Amino acid sequence: MFNSKFITIDGVEGTGKSTQIALLTDYLKRKEIDFILTREPGGTILGEEIREVLLNTQAKVDKETELLLMFAARNQHIQEKIKPALAQGKWVISDRWTDATFAYQGGGRKVDEKRIIVLEKFVQGDFQADLSLFLDLEVKTSMDRVAKRGEKDRIEQEDLDFFERVRDVYLERAKKYPQRIKVIDASQSIDEIHQQIIKNLSL
Repeated sequence: MFNSKFITIDGVEGTGKSTQIALLTDYLKRKEIDFILTREPGGTILGEEIREVLLNTQAKVDKETELLLMFAARNQHIQEKIKPALAQGKWVISDRWTDATFAYQGGGRKVDEKRIIVLEKFVQGDFQADLSLFLDLEVKTSMDRVAKRGEKDRIEQEDLDFFERVRDVYLERAKKYPQRIKVIDASQSIDEIHQQIIKNLSL
């Protein structure tokens, strides 16, 4: 019997997050660990509607509005999906978490970090992920990968400087919270990255 655990996987676009999440969920199934897979923004009906707006290339969204929508989606996500699953003894695997808000809205959009901290406290209180995995890759490499995928969403259309700021904040947070946030070199092979993720689960 495994105790419930909340694990988040983050990274700049093009770092192989989706591939690693798929490998992780396959691993958890083999281990017979009861889990749910979710994402941010999203994870609930309301959250997915907000996600659609935020990623829409036609939408003109003020940076503070974007921040508020992120936390609105997160609050619903925590209350409707994450906490109930953990209470049932399940593991929760989330594609992105609050670290992404500090990185994208704080770093990328240059929103004052103090505002993000206030919202984080209001929405989460002391609630936090047990383990956060950051897949790190040089921005130029990650953006080259995104370009090969084809059409970009509203955030993926930002320039290299935007994503450099995003990456910098992720790395700063990893240094600030080393017990929770583990940095994984995403330039390695798919299997090497997967093995590092498994190692960090401490099963």
